[in-house]
Amino acid sequence: QVQLVESGGGLVQAGGSLRLSCAASGSIFGINTMGWYRQAPGKQRELVAAITTGGTTTYADSVKGRFTISRDNAKNTVYLQMNSLKPEDTAVYYCNYRGLRGNYWGQGTQVTVSS
Repeated sequence: QVQLVESGGGLVQAGGSLRLSCAASGSIFGINTMGWYRQAPGKQRELVAAITTGGTTTYADSVKGRFTISRDNAKNTVYLQMNSLKPEDTAVYYCNYRGLRGNYWGQGTQVTVSS
């Protein structure tokens, strides 16, 4: 089992920045993918960004150039730096861990961007 604890969500004005953090604990293997998904009301959950143990990254087209994902493998922690935030970024953001034993989710953290 893997437990994920998210932090850093909140309310911010359009054009502002937030930094999300997610710390994983439990049955952590050396090879895994960690990332962030988001879900807005009435919409499906979508991938925002993901990063492998080796540092390969993937971004949704809507956040490229604005968001940066990074990780600290020693701490089993993934970060999402969100800059130039837009109202359409408003959603619940979920941390995700995918490893050899399964796929795990955090409880979510609310990000609200006001105009």
